[in-house]
Amino acid sequence: MSIGTMTARPARGPLAGLVAHLVLSTALAATTGLTGNGWVAGIAYAIALYVLLRTGLERAGMRALGAANAVTLGRAVLVGGVTALVVTSFSQSISLPVLVTLVGVALALDGVDGQVARRTGTTSPLGARFDMEIDAFLILVLSVYVGSTYGWWTIAIGAFRYVFVAAMWAAPWLNGALPPKFSRKVVAALQGVVLVVVTANLLPHGLSFAALAVALITLTWSFGRDIAWLRRTELARRTTAARTPLTRRIPAARIPSQRRRRTASANA
Repeated sequence: MSIGTMTARPARGPLAGLVAHLVLSTALAATTGLTGNGWVAGIAYAIALYVLLRTGLERAGMRALGAANAVTLGRAVLVGGVTALVVTSFSQSISLPVLVTLVGVALALDGVDGQVARRTGTTSPLGARFDMEIDAFLILVLSVYVGSTYGWWTIAIGAFRYVFVAAMWAAPWLNGALPPKFSRKVVAALQGVVLVVVTANLLPHGLSFAALAVALITLTWSFGRDIAWLRRTELARRTTAARTPLTRRIPAARIPSQRRRRTASANA
């Protein structure tokens, strides 16, 4: 994003998101009802969102969110409401139409922020990461919600990405850049569609179970293919490094001066 004309304090946007979440939670509590745990989960989410987004803005040197990130922040607030409702559903019934509406609007706005960023020339790494993290968390929350009906194995749908990120600490090569794949986008979209349809009870129980299974299988295939590609790339890099002469891998400034003089004399 261009930051030359942005003069607002970095905390203003994240703070607006925190306030919006409190307003939404209050409205949900007054209309559908929220348990104490639902309130705690929603507030914890909102505080984490505030801290992480403010930190991201400061590190990126951005003074304000911009229009595209403001749309993503709106989606993030809706996901906070979904989180509070899902946690509430563990101990009391919730309004399914309200839950599905929040999820539906959040998903419908998924493509809006990207369109706004491209049309206004304000795309940024922070905006792309922000959008991706909100999508991932919404999938995780929905996979938890359907788990109470179809089995807790469904949580794997939402947890896959977080396990992958955690694995990067043990295997840094997993953090390598992946080639763009249209199939990866299709699989990601499939997870959201299936979880929304199952959440809304639009299919018979058996078909919903099968749809969730297909979603998990395709996600496993997609991650497995990417991991295999990253592994092959890392092995090729190590093989190339092992075959490269030591003198070519060490910068000339690090070779002892006496050795450099001998090398120069031999080449004279």
